[in-house]
Amino acid sequence: MEPALPQIDARTLAEKLISHDIFTILDVREAWELERACIQDERVINLPLSMLNNKLIDIFPAKLREPQAQIIVMCHHGVRSSSVANWMISNGWKNIFNLTGGIDAYAAEVDPKIGFY
Repeated sequence: MEPALPQIDARTLAEKLISHDIFTILDVREAWELERACIQDERVINLPLSMLNNKLIDIFPAKLREPQAQIIVMCHHGVRSSSVANWMISNGWKNIFNLTGGIDAYAAEVDPKIGFY
């Protein structure tokens, strides 16, 4: 049996964003989605799933290639991000989390000004 995918909820992510923790949010949504809702933080990297499907790790910045890097994968509702997070874990990453409910949950529970779509 495959172990459960590590999750992080919206409120915990909000706490991490105001901390000085070193981590990356890997946003796998498409460009049109970012126009409707996004978290503005220097720790957010957008790599749309459509690009990941074709190029996989080749398009990862160096800091995302480190197997110990703390990475929170995010999408709209948490479905695409869970697929990416599972793929990353199966390929050797050790510190991967899925944002439960995606940016939609973050907007609903933390900051509605981010937007909904």
